Amino acid sequence: MSASANPAVEVIQQAHTVSPEITYLFTGILCLMILTLAFEEKIHAKKSLIVLVFAVISLLLGGYFHLLPFGDIILPNGHHLGIPVYIPGIDWGVIAIIVGSSIFVDVTSKSGLFTYVAIKLTKMSKGDTLKLLWFYGIMTVVFSAVLNNVTAMIIVGSLTGVSLKKLGKDDKLLGFLLIEGLLTNIGGLLTLISSVPNIIVGNAANISFMTFFIKASPFVVVATIITIFMGAKLFSIEKIQTEEERVSSLERVESFNENDGIQSTNFFYFAALTLLLFVITIATTSILPVIKDLGMGFVAIAFATLMLTRYKSTVDQFYKAIDWDLIGFFMALFVVINVMEHALVLDLIGTGINMIIGTTQSLFGTGALLVSAAVASSVTDNIPLAAMLAKILAANGTASTSTLWWAVIFGANLGGNITPIGSASTLVAVTIIHKYKLPMSFVGFVKMALPYAIVQLCLALVYVLFFL
Repeated sequence: MSASANPAVEVIQQAHTVSPEITYLFTGILCLMILTLAFEEKIHAKKSLIVLVFAVISLLLGGYFHLLPFGDIILPNGHHLGIPVYIPGIDWGVIAIIVGSSIFVDVTSKSGLFTYVAIKLTKMSKGDTLKLLWFYGIMTVVFSAVLNNVTAMIIVGSLTGVSLKKLGKDDKLLGFLLIEGLLTNIGGLLTLISSVPNIIVGNAANISFMTFFIKASPFVVVATIITIFMGAKLFSIEKIQTEEERVSSLERVESFNENDGIQSTNFFYFAALTLLLFVITIATTSILPVIKDLGMGFVAIAFATLMLTRYKSTVDQFYKAIDWDLIGFFMALFVVINVMEHALVLDLIGTGINMIIGTTQSLFGTGALLVSAAVASSVTDNIPLAAMLAKILAANGTASTSTLWWAVIFGANLGGNITPIGSASTLVAVTIIHKYKLPMSFVGFVKMALPYAIVQLCLALVYVLFFL
């Protein structure tokens, strides 16, 4: 690679040649990282540390082979900005969304709002387990869409255990928790901020919040209905049959008190209003003056700050609730992907993807991409997968209206329903199942979840290929 006379110019030009051997070396490093992530539990290492190790290795080798654009960055005003080479590779907008949303949800939960809604739904069911499954299923999808998959599973899963225990329906708990775990990934498809793959791919494709919602919602509605129907059938969750059973269940339900978790009525209403404003602001970020330039990350941070004013003297307690392992994972992942881009690994993978897709977009290519993304995300983290495919499609100049973006989105999300390690929320579901001392092995989960996953993926294929 020839050196530029001005290192700052090199940052902008970045045009260089890389030998195939070096590209293959970095491809091997990337594959090894993904394989290591797949065996995260077996090697007893956090995913953040795993990716951080590979980020360090990638940066060292990238510097050694002169792949990285060292030097100042030239700003539009002509000034030179000297920052470490790995900083521009991190998508700080995504980091801001995760941090802000995590704090906002944690503080809001202290108001008792989420518990109040859940218990109200339980009372509405009048103790009928089939109605309760529908209510909890719909609530899981809504919470996953508005909040995030993991938070939704924790809230709904915990409340499900309490509800069924009070109703004397502990034998239905496994079915409820499994169905809820699967529904978190369906709900994760509903909005642009419902899951991290959505954020990554949506930002790369320049898909607005409302466009994402309008296109994804028909599938989410149909998939939710089918999944709950299948769950009720496979786990024999039926409506109340006799009047005696109906009266007994109703008495049990009346013992629930939705106000137990509310410590301050004023804070409860404040949290409810703020949550509504948060959702509305996120939904209209792309059209709001000033806000559209600051982005969704700013919105998340701003609303988190607003909620923190309720605990202004003890805000440090909420910083501990942030998943710093996830934040570290993301930052390291963005660095690795950035180095891979300079090593032309993405170009190499893009060649393989293009062989699947074809020279012109076709139904077969789009379908193959969706299924490939689903299978890959079932055995490893769907976040690096989504980031990698988004980079490749963007590099190929894929139009924002192309169904290829949606093939990646649907595949990356629904692949999490094939195995318990396919997504963080299904892993949380299995953890809650074990907490209640219910049997659930890796193979057992796959056997139970596979029929749902197959139906959901077939439905996604039909929807993406013929209706988007």
